[in-house]
Amino acid sequence: MQEIIDQLQELSETVPVPLELPTFEQLVEVEEQILIGIPADLKEFLLHASDVIYGSFEPVTAADPYTHTFLPEVASYAWSIGLPREQIPICQVGDSFYCIDENGQVQFWEDGDFNGEMWESFWDWVEDVWLAQ
Repeated sequence: MQEIIDQLQELSETVPVPLELPTFEQLVEVEEQILIGIPADLKEFLLHASDVIYGSFEPVTAADPYTHTFLPEVASYAWSIGLPREQIPICQVGDSFYCIDENGQVQFWEDGDFNGEMWESFWDWVEDVWLAQ
């Protein structure tokens, strides 16, 4: 995991207004807002690498409620269009979502259903999808 975080930080683009990393307290507030616990791998990402900007994918963030990637807002929209409530979106692609369940498995949800793509962990998804783009 640390190697992947280091790789993400190395690849991160410099932007005029960088993203911020959340505090642990902010993550607790996000969990209270979405009424579901955040899986451990996603928590690690949010705390240590959610300030990374790389490629065309924009994974969820938890520090600034005014960003379009703020987890409670992304989740609210995803759930409103049919993503099952036990799934937490990790990355929005149009009206499709990569999402994670309580066991840490990641799936791709589009057109109201899962398309069969699955990754055993958030970090597998980062390597196979986000870094591979």
